[in-house]
Order: sequence, then C-alpha cells, then structure tokens
Amino acid sequence: MANETDRRPLASRNTGWAKKITQRLAQTSITPNQISIASMIAAAIAGLLFFMGGQTDGFLRVTGLLGAALFCQLRLICNLLDGMVAVEAGKGSSDGAFWNEMPDRVSDVLILAGIGYAIGDPALGWATASFAVMTAYVRELGRASGRFADFCGPMAKPHRMATATFGAIIAVFLPDYPILEITIWIILTGTIITVFRRSARLLQWFNNL
Repeated sequence: MANETDRRPLASRNTGWAKKITQRLAQTSITPNQISIASMIAAAIAGLLFFMGGQTDGFLRVTGLLGAALFCQLRLICNLLDGMVAVEAGKGSSDGAFWNEMPDRVSDVLILAGIGYAIGDPALGWATASFAVMTAYVRELGRASGRFADFCGPMAKPHRMATATFGAIIAVFLPDYPILEITIWIILTGTIITVFRRSARLLQWFNNL
C-alpha cells in the first residue's frame, strides 16, 4: 500500500461522488490495474479525437475537440479511481506500482503527441510528451532516493490535462485562432519549468543530506 506522502494530493479524493463510485467498484471484480488500463484507452481516444478535431472542419471538428476534452477528463477520473480502489478499498496488488505509473506515462504521450499531430507539428507534440515523462522521472528519482514524491507544478499532470481540456473547448468557439497551438506551447513551457523546478528541489535536498 502506498504511503500517503507518495500520493498526489487531490481534493477530489474527498468528494462524495468519488467515494461512492469507489465503494461501488470495490464491490465488483474490477481491479485497480484494470482501471489504470482504462485510463490509457481513454487517453488513446482523446489523442485520436484531438487529431480529428485539428484536421477537420465543421461538425467533425466540434465533435473531435469536445470529445477530446471529455476523454482527457475521463483519463483523470480513472487515475483518481484506480488509486482509491487500491488504497481506500484495499484492493491493491503486488504489481500495483507498475500499473499506477506506466499507464500515466503512456497516456501523457498519447494525448500530447495527439495535439501535436492535430496542429500539424508532431515534433512539438513529442517534445511536450517527452518533458511530461521527465516530470514523472524526476519525481520518482527523488522518491527512490528516499525523498517524498514531489508533485509540484506549475504543469503537473492535472494541470496538463486541465490545460488540454480548456484548450480543446476554447478552440471550438474560436475556430479562426490557433488555440491548440497556444495550448501545446503553454503545456510545453510549463512542463519544462516543472522539470527544472523539481530537479532544483531534488538537488537542494541531496545537498542538505
């Protein structure tokens, strides 16, 4: 079972709807690992819908962008529930740490690369995805070294997904503006800052040992 200091602090974990869904899931044969896998599926759909929304016009564009926003949030809900079913409901497994982390990294790549392809700039999408993975790498490096898991931003996973979600929604209403391009640049810039900030905090911790 994960230490509380190793879990991302989320206000949604204490909401009534999250607790009720967790209780329902705990009564079924659904495992936390399966919920983690579902988060990857949601992310894959979000990435495809971003691509569709960025490469089409009219109804297909609106459907793609709104669908991408929805599945970004579904990805986050799965990320919330897998941990709650594992910890609060006591259904964790020996390989839970793998399924808690690996699907998140795959999901980041699928969504952020999808935005890159949507705007016709795959390199930008892959660069953003790479730095997103690095934020988790620095966090886990610190945790493996004995430090608490550092979830600081300004562009941690929930912030990335919130930015992608709002970017998709805004793009629906402002089709003549490069909203998705602005969105991915905001995520990339914030993610680079997050990598350097977490790295600096980790180095300071090492130097104080």
